[in-house]
Amino acid sequence: MRLILVGPPGAGKGTQAVHLAEHYQIPHISTGDIFRANLQNGTALGLKAKSYMDKGELVPDSLTNEMVKDRLAKDDAKSGFLLDGFPRNVSQAEVLNAMLAESGVLLDAALELSLDNEEIVKRLSIRGRDDDREEIIRRRLEVYSEQTAPIISFYRDANLLVTIAATGEISDITAAAIAALSKKLS
Repeated sequence: MRLILVGPPGAGKGTQAVHLAEHYQIPHISTGDIFRANLQNGTALGLKAKSYMDKGELVPDSLTNEMVKDRLAKDDAKSGFLLDGFPRNVSQAEVLNAMLAESGVLLDAALELSLDNEEIVKRLSIRGRDDDREEIIRRRLEVYSEQTAPIISFYRDANLLVTIAATGEISDITAAAIAALSKKLS
């Protein structure tokens, strides 16, 4: 199974990624984890990323793409993976397609966890983290709809999109995701 997970902040991507990766016996690859591993190990890519981060700048797509490509080349990702936090925009989605084509593999599906904005605000406000104040949450949702939401159309047009509602118990959402993916791939 080669899967990407998309959806707004607060939809439960991190939680579902863990359960789905376990179910499909594939590595859960999050861009956050890739960055941390490269920084901790002091890799050439990690040092490049650090130079941007130290200045408070976003790590450019080209560097993120390199890190993801490097991670997907590892043995544990050969028989499948679940990408969480990548691609974040259409240009990264196109790069991912090219990377996979180079390896002679295709993406099986893009799983969208769909959740109403008001539900997201409610859900994230409860967590009580510093970046979970309502105005910050609403700004993150704006950024999501500007930058990341277009990849929903990209994957819908490629006939890879599977959308499920991210409401209810965690186990029910996982079961709905597995059922929807099975149906898509049968």
